Amino acid sequence: MKNSKFVIDKLAKIFEQGLISSKDLANEIVSILKSKRDEIVFRMKLTSKEEFEVLSKRVENLENKINQLNKKKKAKTVKKS
Repeated sequence: MKNSKFVIDKLAKIFEQGLISSKDLANEIVSILKSKRDEIVFRMKLTSKEEFEVLSKRVENLENKINQLNKKKKAKTVKKS
């Protein structure tokens, strides 16, 4: 009985270490893939979603200012009769 408990404990430890190492392996693979993805994005000079939203807001604000300036110009020009 004592020997079987010893064997079962050893098998449980081996199994537990296998699960831990497989989780570590999976985490390592995921981190490698993420770093490769980031490297590819950097090479392609793509922007992130946050950067894109900030740039879109800036363009929108500039377009509004241009439209306001154009409206003021039209209001200042008066037809001579």
